[in-house]
Amino acid sequence: MQAFTPAERRGALLVALLLALGAAHDLWRASRPLPASAPLVPVAPAVADSARDLAPERRPGLARALAPTDLNRASAHELDALPGVGPVLAARIIAHRPFRRREELMAVRGIGPRLYARLAPLVTVGEVTGPEAAAPSR
Repeated sequence: MQAFTPAERRGALLVALLLALGAAHDLWRASRPLPASAPLVPVAPAVADSARDLAPERRPGLARALAPTDLNRASAHELDALPGVGPVLAARIIAHRPFRRREELMAVRGIGPRLYARLAPLVTVGEVTGPEAAAPSR
């Protein structure tokens, strides 16, 4: 069996040192409680809980910030600000207009039942006017 070269030994030592430092950092963070003023942010909230917690009636302080977004009038930037919606999905929502009911949002590619459950309390469908009113609903 051939022995490691000096460069390989240094590389292996560096990898072992980085792993040890990472493990020590994780242990240090786990042993220190968060300060009382720091908000606890869930890493992966349940979809139903997040939709219920984001509802404006549950958080009166956020009611103004989370005013329902009108799917027929919102800009791409406003749609992009919704949780789980990025620029591509915002463009798909705009292309799918007009919406007659909020449930039609699930017809947009990329929005399934889970994302719809998160978005439903945050969106509304306003009255359709103009040339879009004559377009058939999908």
